[in-house]
Amino acid sequence: MALSKLDNLYRAVILDHSSSPRHAGELTAGCMIDLNNPTCGDVIRLTVDFEGNRISDIAFSGHGCTISTASASMMTEAVIGKTKAEALELAQIFSEMVTGQENPAQEQLGDAQFLAGVSKFPARVKCSTLAWNALKKAITEDNDKTAHVADEASHDEAQK
Repeated sequence: MALSKLDNLYRAVILDHSSSPRHAGELTAGCMIDLNNPTCGDVIRLTVDFEGNRISDIAFSGHGCTISTASASMMTEAVIGKTKAEALELAQIFSEMVTGQENPAQEQLGDAQFLAGVSKFPARVKCSTLAWNALKKAITEDNDKTAHVADEASHDEAQK
């Protein structure tokens, strides 16, 4: 496929995710994270519902540029149903990709791999990683909460 046709395909996928984002909205339960990109004004609220160690549902709301919205939509599609460890690995692969590092595992990102071209525009890297950073924070907070609950249960058992 000619390079211009491939570029047009990438643009079409990005515009599709931006104009018709997947998993847009908010969940009534789950871990809620609010992040913003002060350099351009992008704002995201990510809600992640975990069942044990797995992402059972995910949604995002807020406002942002085409890249930020498309990336959030692509991220939700890539990580739903994944374990926390798998989602963190995908976030790492994505971060490496948009900073210009080659990784054969990029294919695991699904449509998010179409954002590889962001690496040519350093000012847009923060736009593309906003949702992924929110995901990492949600996983960290849920892990901390789970560890705290487990510590309390251990403490309660020890006192019996």
